[in-house]
Formats: sequence, C-alpha cells, structure tokens
Amino acid sequence: MKTFIKATSVLAMLAATPAMAWEPTKPVEIVVAAGAGGASDQMARMMQAAIQKNNLMKQPMVVTLKGAASGAEALIYMKGSEGDPNKVLIAYSLIYMLPLSAKIPFNWRELTPVSVIAMDQFVLWDNTEGPKTVKDFIAAAKAAPAPFKMGGTGSKREDQVLTVFMEKKTGAKFAYLPYKSGGEAATQLVGKHTESNVNNPSENLEVWRANQVRALCVFDKERISYKTKVTDKQSWNDIPTCKEEGLDMQYLMLRAMFLPGKVKPEETAFYVDLFKKVSQTAEYKDYMEKQALKPVFITGKDMVTFLEKDDAENKALMEEAGFVAK
Repeated sequence: MKTFIKATSVLAMLAATPAMAWEPTKPVEIVVAAGAGGASDQMARMMQAAIQKNNLMKQPMVVTLKGAASGAEALIYMKGSEGDPNKVLIAYSLIYMLPLSAKIPFNWRELTPVSVIAMDQFVLWDNTEGPKTVKDFIAAAKAAPAPFKMGGTGSKREDQVLTVFMEKKTGAKFAYLPYKSGGEAATQLVGKHTESNVNNPSENLEVWRANQVRALCVFDKERISYKTKVTDKQSWNDIPTCKEEGLDMQYLMLRAMFLPGKVKPEETAFYVDLFKKVSQTAEYKDYMEKQALKPVFITGKDMVTFLEKDDAENKALMEEAGFVAK
C-alpha cells in the first residue's frame, strides 16, 4: 500500500509540473534575402550581436545570405524548410512584390509569422541645387522637356513603385533608373546624373550631412520621430511629411521575422519572446535611431491582420504600376 501511495504521489507531482519551454538545441540561421552589406544584412547582424551580448539565447545565431535571384533564393529556401524551427527569415516587402513581378511559387502565408520589428520610412530627396520645396519640385518636373530622372534600387520594387505612385498623384513624368544600391543612387544624385531619389533615410545620411542633397518630405502620415540634429541645421524630425507639403502619399516598408511553415506553437512562442527581448535592448534602440527606422513590435493576430492589409496595398500598387507578371 505504501509503495502504491508513493507512486501515485510521484505521478501527481509530475502532472502538476509545467512542461519545459522549447528552445533551440543547435545554431539558428537568420536568413537574409539580400546580399552582404544591405539593410537586411545589417539588421540581421545587429540582432545577432544583441542576442549574443545580452545572453538571450543559449545557441548561437548565424547569418545566412541568400540574395540570389533578387531574393527568391531565400523565399524558396524557407518554403522548403517546413517544420524546421532553426531557420528564421528577416523579411521586407519583397515577400509581396517578388512573387508578383517574377511569378515565383511563393506566398508568405506558407510561412509562420513571428513579429514585425520595424518599419522603413522613405524620403523624397533632390540635389541641394535643385528645387527647395515639394511644390517647386513637382512644378519643375512637370515643366521639364524630358522626364525627371529618379534613381533607385532595383526594378519593380519599392523605389520604382513609389515613383509610379508619385507620377499618378502629380501628373509629372519620371524616368526611373535602377542602381545596385541606395549608396549608388545617392552618389548619382550628388553628381547630378539624376534629379531625385526616394532612398531610405540611412542611404542618404552621409550626403545629407555633407549638404549635398535636400530632404523634401517623408512618405508617412507622421514625421520621423528622432529630434537629435543630424546635419548642422536639421534633425530627422525636421523633415515634413509629404502630406504637409501637399503630396498626399504614404508608404512604409515592413521589417518582419518569419519561421518556416508547420512549426509548433511553442517554437513560435520562443521566437516571439526572443525578438521582443531584442527590441528592448540598447543595441536595437541605437540601431533604430542611427538608421532612422520606425520601431514597432507587432505579433499574433495583429501581425496577420497587418500583413493581409499590407499585402493588399502592395498588390494594388504593383497592379497599378503594371508590374505584375502575366
């Protein structure tokens, strides 16, 4: 009888003990759908460093670059990794645009959403010797004998979509010139080989500080939040919104984390908690301000709702621009 009672007590204790939370037992890949040195690669390495420095995970995190075929390599790699909780994709609007423009067999719904961790705000820039206001810039573009040259990064992607969107809003004409990077687009604007670009803030940072380009407006419903002076006269917060300047356009690009499809809920929960902790580190906060990114953290049902809305908006812009492959 005593033996039976002891065995029963042990079983009761085990039943009452909560299951151990899942965590990785081998190195985790953070997959980047771009080449070395780009914004996604830089963000991935910031998170890698924050996780290591703050001991947020027992296993190491390694950055894997899969930028071939304009990032399609990463999307197909993640699609083919169903059930593997040791791979996490750092994604941006590529997940909507590339399947439409290149007709690749991928849909973000085949992956497991973890969290939106930041948003990119885009800025309309011109050379400091060009028009000083958005109104004057649009008037000059309309009056020009040839379309204004707009530099950007990649064809049928965010920069070109924004350019087409601006054409439709203003009636001005632009000749879009794709370059290999935002840095190259900035250089071309400084050299007056283009009249404008819509680079992310960080891509034009150094030439803005050197007073070689002018920030005309930011494509968001609110100004960039950072108020520390970046140039000798201006902070990011001093740049007006495009709507304030009479150009009613908004466009934000997500930075989000995804696991492969068919992973377990407890595995997803681990990464939600991990990236929430990352978003609270000094490394993350410093990176957000230096890159002039918009810090956000969205997960769960709110993230899925956001993705559905963002997907629909990007698809509409792609269709309006004629960038959807038939």
